[in-house]
Parts: sequence; structure tokens; C-alpha cells
Amino acid sequence: MSKIKVAELFYSIQGEGRFSGVPSVFLRTFGCNFTCDSFGLPKGVKSQERHDVAAKIDLYPTYKDLPLVSTGCDSYASWDVRFKHLSPMLTTDAIADRIMEIIPHGRWVDEHLVITGGEPLLGWQRAYPDLLNHPKMQALKELTFETNGTQELTAEFARYLEQWTLDRSYDALTFSVSAKLSVSGESREEAIRPDIVCQYENYGYTYLKWVVATEEDANEALEMTKLYRDAGFEGPVYLMPVGGVESVYTMNNRRVAELAMKHGLRYSDRLQVPLFKNEWGT
Repeated sequence: MSKIKVAELFYSIQGEGRFSGVPSVFLRTFGCNFTCDSFGLPKGVKSQERHDVAAKIDLYPTYKDLPLVSTGCDSYASWDVRFKHLSPMLTTDAIADRIMEIIPHGRWVDEHLVITGGEPLLGWQRAYPDLLNHPKMQALKELTFETNGTQELTAEFARYLEQWTLDRSYDALTFSVSAKLSVSGESREEAIRPDIVCQYENYGYTYLKWVVATEEDANEALEMTKLYRDAGFEGPVYLMPVGGVESVYTMNNRRVAELAMKHGLRYSDRLQVPLFKNEWGT
């Protein structure tokens, strides 16, 4: 039986991208290869907020007690090793049992499963078949991986996903790829991997989702999109506003929607921010 280190496991509605508004179970795994410390700040400036939280870690006995941050990565606790003790290692049996407890009918009906992070394809690919093959998971219709698009699928996992979609449909599997622009603070060389995202497209519906705040960010997104198109990527492209807290989100959402319209791209909201204030477990 496999185990997965789980930062959060909760039921909510999907607030972003293709399945916005769909009731969904979110499995947030621990670990990421990026920090995205510059979100919400001028380029070159890194957020101090998660470090300030870590300096007072004894004040926060559980994951849900941690404060939200307005700059940097809004899911910082799902990858910063100073918070790893708040994310338990759970068996796939325990995860499946917990999912049945939190969905409305105690079984899959029309709910969607979102495996997110952190970076969910970084360390747990070997464990996912055990979870998805669990008897309580057989009725699952749709699955999304929310990924930064830098982690290649292993040959074994790719074969498994191919069979999983054959039993359902190509569109039953989605890769929501939030590749990182310079506004994140990550380097282009590490963050922009068209070859890997084109691999995802072989196995399921794949789209790009750029997090932006300004027209400069949108222009960079267009430039990077061309790199993906030149590599053979065919999926849709979204612009989504920066903002893990409502004050930042509301400064950016209309501007980003207008930029999406200007450039003929799709707009993705972040419904979890205005609806739930982006609290943990939403």
C-alpha cells in the first residue's frame, strides 16, 4: 500500500480554469521544486512573509492555524520544509476513506478530483495508481493535475494514465499547467518546459494558465505561449490574476480580464478568493 504526504484534503468548488464552479475534492500533496517568492511584489523583490510565519511556528499547532500571506506563494505551507510536520503521511486507503467522508453522497457522483500542490507530479507518481485503483475510487469520472509543467511523466505512470483514460475518455484527464513567468521569481530556464507540457497533451486535455498582474506580464505570457506553440502545444491558454488574498486579487482581476480580452485569451477567475477569502481548505 502506497503513502502520500498530504498537506490538505478537502471538498470545495474548483475556483480556477476549465472546471471553475465544479464541486471538487482537492488532494494537496507536499513538496515543490519552486518557491515563487516574488508573486505580488516588484520584480526582483522576494517575499519575507513565509519566513516570518516560520519564525513563530510554535504558535500554529495545525496546518489550518497558519496565516494566509499576501505575497509570494499562497500555498507556502505545502512545500516549505519548516512546515512539513503539519502534513501527515497517509496511506491510499486512508485518503480514499476520507474522500468518501467529505463528499455529499459518500460516493462519487459528479464530483471532480483535483490533485494539486506544491507540485503533485514531483514525488508521488508511483503512489497515484494505488489511489486511483482503490475500490472507492472506481466511479471517479474526472481527474485534474494542477502542475507547474516541469515534471516529466515516468514511463510507468504514463502507461497507467493511458489506460485510465481508455476506460473513460481523453477529456476525463486534465493537466492544468500554471507555468511560471518572471513575476513569480523563478528562472525561465527552469520554469518554461514546452517539451514536458507537450508530453502531457499526449495523455489528457492540457491547458496553460498564466498568473499575471500587468500588461508587461501579459506580454511575457504571449511570448512564452509562442514557445509552447512552436513546440507543438495545441491547448487553450488562460490569464489569471495574481492574488491569494482579496485585497490583492481585487486590484488585479478586472485588469487581467481586460488583458485576456485584448489578446484573445481565456480568463480564469480565482473564485476561492472572493467566496472563501482563500482560507485553507477552500
